[in-house]
Amino acid sequence: MDRSRRILFLNQAPKNPGYQIDEIEALLNSYGTPGTKIEIGFPDEYEGSDVREKMSDQSSMNGLHHMMETPSIVRKIFWAAQNGYDAVIGSNTFDPGIDGGRLAVDIPVLGPFRTTMHAATTLADKVGITVPVEGHVKYVWRLLRTMGMDRFVTDVRPIGVYGKGMKARKAELFGVTEKLINGLVRDGAEIIVPLGGALIPYVVDPDDLAAATGAQVLNTKAITIRFAELCIDMKMTQSAITYPRAKLNYADFTNKL
Repeated sequence: MDRSRRILFLNQAPKNPGYQIDEIEALLNSYGTPGTKIEIGFPDEYEGSDVREKMSDQSSMNGLHHMMETPSIVRKIFWAAQNGYDAVIGSNTFDPGIDGGRLAVDIPVLGPFRTTMHAATTLADKVGITVPVEGHVKYVWRLLRTMGMDRFVTDVRPIGVYGKGMKARKAELFGVTEKLINGLVRDGAEIIVPLGGALIPYVVDPDDLAAATGAQVLNTKAITIRFAELCIDMKMTQSAITYPRAKLNYADFTNKL
């Protein structure tokens, strides 16, 4: 029997006019099973939200923007729990705001990075990671150390093809990423986790990269959606012992002293 599941797929930044909601939402829903409805959501506007755009324009993404956007993401996660969602998935593959959200609600809050890394280490011993730009490399190593998963990773390597209008550069992105994956495999990687969902899978399908390289290239979005379904169906969520929660209401996230 099909089950009804409502999942909020939460973007890292406030909505901008160029965001293709219908197209991306259709792709995400294609990853789910019957009964799952995935809805894209956005955090509210916050001071400093333009930092992300400035850093993106310079291809200098180092994680600073994720730290600045976290309070707004956590607030939206709390809102989702109050408005009938069964789970929240962070859209960004670097998992900003996920730990904070887990401290605020009792529905499953999942990040693509951590979820996919655990899937990868279940299937292989050594993981190779691709990231969009050079600035992500040291940031990802820090995140891996925080998760205690750095010992499973052979290397983190930047694609270097990033910015606006990526669909028009699909062939270039594919060619560069294919070479990067082949290099990771030569140097010991047994499975690939591609970070930067705006590139993979939104522009390049990881299955096509897998066919071209002979290495499994994991779909971070699909894996996290399927795991969210499992959590909902089996009534699993983050441990209240690991993530103890206070009794709060939405106004507590907006009030000022």
